[in-house]
Amino acid sequence: MTTDAEKAREFYKGLFEWTFAIGGPESGHYAMANLGNDHVAGLGQIGPEMKMPPAWSVYFASDDLDDTITKVKAAGGNVMMGPMDVMEEGRMAVFTDPTGAVFGVWQPKRHTGAQRIDEPGAMTWYEVNTPDAAKARDFYCSVFDLEPHKMEGGPIEYYTLHKGAKTVGGVLQMTKEWAGVPPHWMAYFAVPNTDAAAKKLTALGGKVSVPAFDTPYGRIAVVNDPTGAVFSIVQLPAKS
Repeated sequence: MTTDAEKAREFYKGLFEWTFAIGGPESGHYAMANLGNDHVAGLGQIGPEMKMPPAWSVYFASDDLDDTITKVKAAGGNVMMGPMDVMEEGRMAVFTDPTGAVFGVWQPKRHTGAQRIDEPGAMTWYEVNTPDAAKARDFYCSVFDLEPHKMEGGPIEYYTLHKGAKTVGGVLQMTKEWAGVPPHWMAYFAVPNTDAAAKKLTALGGKVSVPAFDTPYGRIAVVNDPTGAVFSIVQLPAKS
């Protein structure tokens, strides 16, 4: 969601080579972002009645949104918005987890989510950054029937979340260096080259908040689009 949809579309078009299918007034001119012919993300305008900053939102899929709402409440989360039908596309609600991070849940109808992932121009990872990783871990595992795995030997407390054999996200313990940063979900987009993408997005009006650094999982930078929404870019390791 953004405070300036036109500016955001131009930025992401230049950075990721996205094209946009913009809906009519009945959808608030919500735009589907496409990579080639495939949906990879969505972009909506923040209305004057919506008290929120520009941000990327992470959505979990659900076969039964009403049941998920019950589980969220039972596990200590709160409903911020919804449930609501989005025309014939699906049904959604927005929540906060017990540590304060905002996330969405989508029960698909016609729209089933991103059609491409784990490649340049598409999302590749999602993690919640929180001051209480254990509480967040237990919440998401309870609501979505996930299995946590603690990563050993790292400098921070970190859990990966799994649905069967699939790894679906992470939980990161925020430390004192994160003072003043609220709990949040971080979306990661894959790029061919992190350093080149950082230069490109700066030229397009974005900002690098955390310069590129190397990890075992790729070279990462934390960045802002021109309207202020935070996301990460990552150059994935070469496949062996």
